[in-house]
Amino acid sequence: MKHPLILLLSSFLIPLCCMPLQAAQKPFAVLPGGGLVFKSVESMRERRFTNLVQQQTDFSCGAAAMATLLNEAYGRDFSEEKVIQGMLAGADVQQVQSMGFSMLDMKRYAETLGLRARGYRLQPAQLSEVKIPSIVLIDVRGYRHFVVMQASNDGWVYIGDPVLGHKKMTLDEFAQGWNGILFALIGPGYDRENALLTPPEPLTARHRLDRFSPVKDAELMEFGFLQSDFF
Repeated sequence: MKHPLILLLSSFLIPLCCMPLQAAQKPFAVLPGGGLVFKSVESMRERRFTNLVQQQTDFSCGAAAMATLLNEAYGRDFSEEKVIQGMLAGADVQQVQSMGFSMLDMKRYAETLGLRARGYRLQPAQLSEVKIPSIVLIDVRGYRHFVVMQASNDGWVYIGDPVLGHKKMTLDEFAQGWNGILFALIGPGYDRENALLTPPEPLTARHRLDRFSPVKDAELMEFGFLQSDFF
């Protein structure tokens, strides 16, 4: 039997989940004889959430961030609702309803999937040394919010926000709201060339600079990966 909270979630998650974002098809050229060639056109909203799982409830930013990491970095196919169900199994439901999921809830859930979870306390200047997408907790006008930190480079931090999509923040701006903890998922099946490592530039950028180089085994092992995780 489903937990009452899951039943409540399902009532308004299903309508949203049943309407996936799809690129529109627009005429691109006319062939001899009058035939049309169509080209997929990606909307600004679709691009903002490319490779990200959107948050559907007030308290599920942690679940959406976890689903994003699992899907993109580990090749899973998890919806936000599936992650919510999994994390609620070992969580305090009343606390989740009032405060949202915690990193401990995410750690316990990761372990049920055969993955390891680690937390690191870092200084903002050390973020450029992080070579894997991770989850961080930031303060947004007094509201604690989990986002995916995709990369940090040249004084910028690229995050995947479950509510706002891809964002680019200055390191100083990010540091003002960050609690200094980085939550990483580690284990077999990690895709070292996953899409989260190459976040899109803002829509106003004229050119995209490919500054994100391939990650070496030694760099991954510094964050707790084992040699056996790569086979």
